Amino acid sequence: MKELLSTEQILQGLKHYRRIARQDMLRAAETPHPDAFLKHAESRREIYANLGDYAGGHAADEVLHHALELYQKLPFVTGSAEHEFPEIKGQENALENFFLLMGLDPKTRREARSKRPKLNEA
Repeated sequence: MKELLSTEQILQGLKHYRRIARQDMLRAAETPHPDAFLKHAESRREIYANLGDYAGGHAADEVLHHALELYQKLPFVTGSAEHEFPEIKGQENALENFFLLMGLDPKTRREARSKRPKLNEA
């Protein structure tokens, strides 16, 4: 992993991601599955807000650890139809975007992913 970002850099990155999610929420009606697209964008925005709130009172490594914990709790929905489980897929997408922002090495993300429960176990 590269050097951790400062809290201010994390907050700036999350703010940027929230803006993108907001834009996606506004264009949901133009998509083939508007309800699912809207839920996906809303759940991404919620994750970014959650991480931003957490970052306000914690060090960068603690925020990353918190994000990894959230990620490990998400059930796998890989292989389902694009419009199914939009909340889970949105959360997963938001956390993976955050890992990219933080420069998390792929091995650590794969290890966290391997600990995630199957959908029926969650």
